[in-house]
Formats: sequence, C-alpha cells, structure tokens
Amino acid sequence: MSTTLVPIELPDWAWQNAGLRKALRARDIAATFRHVQQFGHSQARIAVACGMTQGRVNEIINGRREVSRLDVYERIADGLAMPDDARHLLGLAAQRERHVGGAAFDLAAFPEVVRVYAAQASAAAEIQRQARTAEQIDVLAVRGLGLLGLNDSLLRASLVRVDQPPTVRVLLLDPESRSAGVRAAEIGESADSLASGIRLTESKLRELVAVCDMQVYRYGGLPTWRIVRLDAALYLSAFDAGWEGHDSAVYKIMATPAGPLFRGFRRMFDSMIAASSRMV
Repeated sequence: MSTTLVPIELPDWAWQNAGLRKALRARDIAATFRHVQQFGHSQARIAVACGMTQGRVNEIINGRREVSRLDVYERIADGLAMPDDARHLLGLAAQRERHVGGAAFDLAAFPEVVRVYAAQASAAAEIQRQARTAEQIDVLAVRGLGLLGLNDSLLRASLVRVDQPPTVRVLLLDPESRSAGVRAAEIGESADSLASGIRLTESKLRELVAVCDMQVYRYGGLPTWRIVRLDAALYLSAFDAGWEGHDSAVYKIMATPAGPLFRGFRRMFDSMIAASSRMV
C-alpha cells in the first residue's frame, strides 16, 4: 500500500523527550528528523510524509540545508502528526486554531496562548512542576500571599533548592499607596488588612534571601495584571472589581519567534521594576 501523504505517527510519550522538545523550541529540524529515525522510519518515509524528496531530507539531517519557511514547518508538523504541544514548541498554531481567510485571521504566526485555565487552581499543578526547574521566576501580584507569602503557597517550595536556586523578582502593591486603598475597596476588604498581607509577604520573602537570588519591589499603580513567568512560559490573569487574580481565567503564553504577547508583558514587567522601590 502506498505511504503517500500518510503521516508518521509516533507514540505520545515520544514527544515528551527532553532532547526533542529542545530541538523543537530551536526549530532544529535536523535533530527532529534524527529523533523520528530512532523509531524505525527511514529518510524516504520521512520524505514522503512531509512532502519532500529523500535528498532534501538527507541534506537537512546532515546540516547542508535549513528549514526557514512557515509552510514547510507546517508540512513537517502535519507529516509527523505532531500533537498540539509539539506544534506550539515549533512556533505553530494548534490544529484546532488553524483558519483561512487572510493574514488578519491566521494564527499560525502567533501561537502564543497555548492553554486557558478556568482559574489558578486548574493551572496549579503545571505551574508548580515548571517552577521546580525554572531559572528565572518573575511574579507580579497584589499581596502575593497565595503565590509566595505562605509556607504552603503555590511557588514557595520551588524557591528552596539545593542545586541551581532561581533568580526571583517579585512586584507587590505598595501598601502605603492610594491604589492599595482603592484595591481594598474593590474586593470589600479594609485597607489595613490588605496592607498587612503585603507586608507579611515581604517579610516571608526576606527569609529566602539566603537560599535564592530574591528581589522584591513595590509598585504604585492600580493592579490590572497578575503574572507568573517561569523562563519562557508566562501565566497571565487579571484583576477587576470583585475578583482577585486567582479567581480569573489563567492564560498560558509561550515565547515564540513572531509573537508579541510574551515580549510585551516581559517588557512591561521590566519597566515596572525600573520604576519601583526595592524592598528586599
């Protein structure tokens, strides 16, 4: 039976290989093809599945040709039946997000929002798993008790490591600012209670200075975004009157070559750091 246009299907666990995921992030198609070969698929089979000649596949594997066109990445992803998380690592939209109708509706170049959770509780296990190995952790919050300030908070255990402690930057609302009073009123809490929670988080984070590179700052604007950045993954939620960040939907945003969201929020965070007062 002809294999023309029949995708190569690897077992689900194969796409969780650390080396393969690193290759996908780097858009290293040579390493990706070599990984596929480990499952018994020849250059000829890869070529047929991906709409190439065997000679072209050989050139890619041996470093004599690189892939740079988006449509070729799409053909390769389709030919290897990549699951959506692998497609996102490669900088492509998930299968369910692919649309036609012009550039204004084409999400393939901007596949940054890779997952949406109903609330922080739904994303907690994934955030904690990534935080355990993250080298850079950035947090933008109001008081941060549920993220960092309590012994059983979401991220605290991830900051205390024997090997490779992370660099941590935390932005908390200035408890003495006018915005703190506004925020307290929005959530039906006294200004003193909100301010006490912020100061408690600062005190608890000061305890971690000896075990990681800890930097804590106060900002003065009205809280709008809640951010947890773990290396190249950013978890974004929103504040509004009547709800706090952990009640909001959480958007997982990945750094991609063409996407503006991750870079934009990172730039915003860095700008807030530059304009804020360092407390720890």
